[in-house]
Amino acid sequence: MQVITGLLALASLAQAHYTFPALIAGSASTGKWEYVRKTTNYQSNGPVPAVTSDQMRCYQLAPGNEGAKTMTVAAGDTVGFTADASVSHPGVLQFYMAKVPSGQTASSWDGAGAVWFKIFSQGPNIGPSGLTWPSMGASRVTTKVPSCIPAGDYLLRVEHIALHSASASGGAQPYVSCAQLTVTGGGSKTPTNLVSFPGAYKPTDPGLMINIYYPIPTSYTAPGPAVFTC
Repeated sequence: MQVITGLLALASLAQAHYTFPALIAGSASTGKWEYVRKTTNYQSNGPVPAVTSDQMRCYQLAPGNEGAKTMTVAAGDTVGFTADASVSHPGVLQFYMAKVPSGQTASSWDGAGAVWFKIFSQGPNIGPSGLTWPSMGASRVTTKVPSCIPAGDYLLRVEHIALHSASASGGAQPYVSCAQLTVTGGGSKTPTNLVSFPGAYKPTDPGLMINIYYPIPTSYTAPGPAVFTC
């Protein structure tokens, strides 16, 4: 009986967490782990253990591309990820991209170094009765590839940082995935405010150590750099 109870508790915990297993390109979703590098939590659904962990970059199960393919999209296109089963915690949603250096491809590069630029950030709506989070309950999260970035291979990184237990340092729960893209078209603007993962965040950043319930916050500052704009 105790074994059954334990298994049910684990199943319940997994259902409360989530993954981002499939790329969205345009309006179409691809297969799970087809263009997304398989993450360590593909079975457990659990969060990255710490924002200072190496797994904060792409949360990969193993080095390499994990068999993922590379999707061709145009600059300005809608891209994103499916959430399995859905985003089940309140928190901040952000997207980053990183340009693959010359001599490598999206399938061969590990994304190391100060190479990531933020392209989207979605915090809470703040009202007198509390915070509401637009991404809560979402089964798909999307953004647009900046129309001005140079053509080439990129990694696309999604992160949703759950903040329901973030009142103490280390309580934030990041959920992360990376997809492989080849961007066509575009322009010649060089992204700015580049950061590395790990390295971009500290556990005590205001957007990561916060009681989102009481006293009701009057503002929220997302972790990381400003969003790059064209």
